[in-house]
Parts: sequence; structure tokens; C-alpha cells
Amino acid sequence: MERGKMAEAESLETAAEHERILREIESTDTACIGPTLRSVYDGEEHGRFMEKLETRIRNHDREIEKMCNFHYQGFVDSITELLKVRGEAQKLKNQVTDTNRKLQHEGKEAQQQRNLDNIILQQPRIGSKRKPKKDAYTIFDTEIGSTSPKSEQDSGILDVEDEEDDEEVPGAQDLVDFSPVYRCLHIYSVLGARETFENYYRKQRRKQARLVLQPPSNMHETLDGYRKYFNQIVGFFVVEDHILHTTQGLVNRAYIDELWEMALSKTIAALRTHSSYCSDPNLVLDLKNLIVLFADTLQVYGFPVNQLFDMLLEIRDQYSETLLKKWSGIFRNILDSDNYSPIPVTSEEIYKKVVGQFPFQDTELEKQPFPKKFPFSEFVPKVYNQIKEFIYACLKFSEDLHLSSTEVDDMIRKSTNLLLTRTLSSSLQNVIKRKNIGLTELVQIIINTTHLEKSCKYLEEFITNITNVLPETVHTTKLYGTTTFKDARHAAEEEIYTNLNQKIDQFLQLADYDWMTGDLGNKASDYLVDLIAFLRSTFAVFTHLPGKVAQTACMSACKHLATSLMQLLLEAEVRQLTLGALQQFNLDVRECEQFARSGPVPGFQEDTLQLAFIDLRQLLDLFLQWDWSTYLADYGQPTCKYLRVNPVTALTLLEKMKDTSRKNNMFAQFRKNERDKQKLIDTVAKQLRGLISSHHS
Repeated sequence: MERGKMAEAESLETAAEHERILREIESTDTACIGPTLRSVYDGEEHGRFMEKLETRIRNHDREIEKMCNFHYQGFVDSITELLKVRGEAQKLKNQVTDTNRKLQHEGKEAQQQRNLDNIILQQPRIGSKRKPKKDAYTIFDTEIGSTSPKSEQDSGILDVEDEEDDEEVPGAQDLVDFSPVYRCLHIYSVLGARETFENYYRKQRRKQARLVLQPPSNMHETLDGYRKYFNQIVGFFVVEDHILHTTQGLVNRAYIDELWEMALSKTIAALRTHSSYCSDPNLVLDLKNLIVLFADTLQVYGFPVNQLFDMLLEIRDQYSETLLKKWSGIFRNILDSDNYSPIPVTSEEIYKKVVGQFPFQDTELEKQPFPKKFPFSEFVPKVYNQIKEFIYACLKFSEDLHLSSTEVDDMIRKSTNLLLTRTLSSSLQNVIKRKNIGLTELVQIIINTTHLEKSCKYLEEFITNITNVLPETVHTTKLYGTTTFKDARHAAEEEIYTNLNQKIDQFLQLADYDWMTGDLGNKASDYLVDLIAFLRSTFAVFTHLPGKVAQTACMSACKHLATSLMQLLLEAEVRQLTLGALQQFNLDVRECEQFARSGPVPGFQEDTLQLAFIDLRQLLDLFLQWDWSTYLADYGQPTCKYLRVNPVTALTLLEKMKDTSRKNNMFAQFRKNERDKQKLIDTVAKQLRGLISSHHS
């Protein structure tokens, strides 16, 4: 009894297991049914399981047959409808083909041109906003015509975006409706004429590219003109890039590269032409920034842009030229408005302000109480600071050009050298050569350029701090500031000498000698007294000049005065003169010698300055002492008392005294003495001629 119950229980358990396995087979993927079948064959009742499996299969077959019988009529109806649709579809295809043929005949170009033009109209505006990897600039406008109006405030190409703004930038597909192109491509593909559309599309886009690449004639007048031009080009190639990646063959990389090569050539040519008209350095700088953004944007899309950066180096030279022109005006205004007087200082605050603007140290000046004066005038700190501003302006152009620090340093130094040697030098020379320039101004210019020359080492340090390139580097260009300021100073010195000589000449024009006078004067001529007073006051201003400059100016003035007096005495218009006239002339020369002995400028040794008048002194002593015997006896000897008297000069002056006795023949008692003197003059003149003749032979 118990065995029977146990067998029945095992039978029920086996049946349940078989049912479970069948359910698994029905619900399990065939790839995963292996474990289930293994459990069947591992069991002892697999024969009974196979019987149940066969029964289950027959049941499913009957269900399938019932379902097919139920849906058979619907299936037949569907097949019938499908056959009818096939016929209608053939008719529709024939109609589409016929319609397409008519469209090709009647309006082929108009239809497709309108679709393509729609894209072009949207691409003067696409310019796809993108952020370069390390920059925070809005590259180009994203305005899409009337469908997406945009205010003028949002159209700036150089607007800075918030770096923390993670808002997704819209792409070409968000800004342009490409569906007309896609529809045309699909229709032509269905009709088996895809290649025809590809060729047509590419041909039309080449034509449109040439239109896009044609710059407006006035593009150079405003930055907006350049911006629109770049936006057109970027928009065109962004559209083509999108077509390349979304149409599988409508355009290919070779076609786009060919277009880009043409675009690059035409763009560079247009920029060369139009940028050459630009004279505003700010506009050139903004143009450079536009070109950099233009290049960076297209580089993101895989277009080579090295030629654009090469062209930027050309524009850099033009930028430098526009800067030089601008600073020429700046320097001219500074020099024209300067008062050429030392800067007065009345307080510590003003003193610190000046030394903050210009590197100047003078412990002696610092110790002096207020008020006091800097040695230089206001144009020194102003010029120094404008040189620094120029350097900053040069640095702005080098940003984002992917240049090494050495290249930037070299560019800044070369441009600064042009500023110093050409622009500033020319401005200084123009001031120095002005007709109305005074001695005081010239003296101040010499002082100013001396201090500017000393400041050149600080300009070197300023550039080094900006570029981090040490001046000891092998290829570092040196500043030529020292040469510039030396040249200006030498020009000012020469102008002082010329100016002084002109002033002396003006005084000499006032000389009014009575060459026939018989009176013996007792004082120097008024014109010469005034001249000496002028020289004294002038050389008093030279106290701040370098010692050699003051000494050279003083010696030059004395030599010019001595030469002019000699010419006055020997000029052809003075046909006759008396001893009385020579006496007066001698008093004037003594006044000059007294001035030379007084040391108007420190630094001369003993009677060095008096030597400027030695020719006059010896000539006058010879005539006034009538010491011809000594002159004739010692002539040519190194120790000759009248070594500086040329026999030609002596003869010329002697000839002027030859006939003076006839003017005094009213005094009968003097006639014999005068006749004797006349004979003596004739004798001396004859000897002088012999001396001259033997000397020349």
C-alpha cells in the first residue's frame, strides 16, 4: 500500500516536471534551450516526456490551422488590394516621370535655383558660433534673415562670452533649412539621375562661391564691411561641410578642398588690396582680430589656414606703418606744445608724480628744498611714456598669431627701433631746424635728449618684462635709442653754433665804422658792447649743458666773431682807412679779448679762448706799432712775433692806408713827414710783394 502511494507521488512529480520543461521550451529562445533539453535526457522518464511533447505539438498545429482558416479570407483580400495598389503605383510613377520631364523642359533651373538660393541667403548670416578651445570669443553672427531677427547689439563679432556659459551653440542644421536640397537629391535618386543633380549642385555652388568671394568696393572703410565678407565665406563653407556629412556623396572632400583653395587665394588677394587703404591702426588691429577668428573657425572644420597667418605677418608690417604715422602726430603735438623750460616742482607729490612717469634719480636734487626744478622739460616724460604706449600697441597685434616669445620680442624691438630712428628722430630734427627756434629751446633739447638717452636701458627692461626674452639672447635685436638721441643732440649742438653765428652777424650789421676818422677813440663801439653782453647772457644759460658742448659753442662764437671782424677790416668796399680808425677797431678787439679772458664758460685752460683773436691781435699790433722791420726780419721763423700775420693780409691793409696823407695836405708843415711816410709805405709794400712772390715760388 505504501509502495503504491510512493509510486503515485513520483508519477505526479515527474508529470509536473515534464510540464515545467515544456513551458520552458515554449518560452525560451532557441539559442538558450540547451540546458533545458539536457535536464530531459538526464531524467529517467524521457520516453514519457517525448510522448507529452508530441501531444503538445499536435495541439499547437491544430491552433495554427484554426487561426489560418479564420484569417484566410482577409489575407486573400489583402493580396487583391496589393495587386490593385501596384497598378496604381505604376500609373503614379508614370505620371511623376511625365511631370518631371515637363518641369525639366519648362522650369528646370528656376526650380532648383530657388532651393539652392534659399541656402545661400541663409549662409551672409550663418557664421556658426563656435568657441576656440582656449578662447572666449563669439566667432561669427548667427542671424538667419527674417526668420530669426537679431538686434544690432548682438551682432558684434568680438563680443566676449561668459566662460561659464555652457549653453549649446546652434549648428548649421539649426540655422538653415536643408530640406530643399535633400528633397531634390531624393527625387533625382528615385529617377536614377543622382549624378546629374550632383554635377548641377556643384556647378551652381562654384558660381555662388565666386559671388560670395567678391568683396564690396568699400569693404575697407569700416570693420562691418570686413565682418560681413568673412561671415559670407564662413557660412558658405559651414553649409558645404554639413552637406558633406549628411548627404553621402552630394559633395566630397576633394571638391570642398578645391573650393577652399580658390577661396583662400581670392580672400588673401582681396585682403591685401583693401587693407592697403587702411590708415587707422585701430581698424587694422580689429581686422587682424577678425582674420584670426576667421582662420580659427575654419580650422575647426578642417580647412588649412596657414596662408592666412602668413598674410597676417604682412598686415603686421602695415600695422606698424600706421602706428608710426599715428605716433608721428603724437610726437609733433608734444614737441610743439612744450615750453622748453625745466619742470618746476612745488611739492613732494608733484616730484613723485614726475619720477613715476620717467626714470630719474638725482640725490642732490632730492635734497634741495621746494620749490625746485627738474633739469628737463615736460616733453621728456611725455615722449618716454608714448614710447611705452607704442610698445603696448605693437604687442596687441602679436596676440593670437601663434608666435614664439622670441618672435614677439624681435617684432616689438624692430618696430620700436623704427619709431626711434625714423619717427621720433624726424620730429626732433623738425623742431631743431625750425626758423624761429631760439638758443634757449636748443639748449633744453640737448638737455632733454641727454636724459632720454639715459632712459634707453629702462625701455630695454620694459620690453624684456613684457616678452620674457632676455636682452643677452643671441638673436635679440638691440634698441637704437642711444643713437637716435645722440644724433638729435648733435644736430641741436650744430644748430646752436649756427644760431649763435647768425646772432653775431646781426650785431655786426649794426657796425658803423668811420674808416677815415682822424680822432682817437677811448671806448669800444656800442654795437660790440651789446654783442658781448648778449654772449655773456647766452653762455650763462649753458650751465646745464654738457661741458664740451658749452665750450665748443663759446669757442665757435669767438672764432666766428674774430673771422667776421677780420673780414670787416679787409673787405673791398673799405678802400682807405686811417690810423685813427685802426685805433677804434683795436679798442673793439680788446673788448673781445677781455670777454675771452673773463671765462664766460668754465673749463678753458688759461688763454685758450683768447687764441680765437690772435690773428687780429698780431695784425693790429704790427700796424699800430709800425714794427715792419721785426716782421720782415723774422718772417718764416717759428719764434716770429707776428707769426699769425699773412703777408697778403698785411699788404691788403697797407694798400688801404697808402693815400691817406693826401687827405691831410691842408697842413703844410706836415707835408714833408707825410711824404716820408708815403715813401716808407711804398717801400714796405714792395718788400711784402717780394716776400709773397718768393713764398709762392
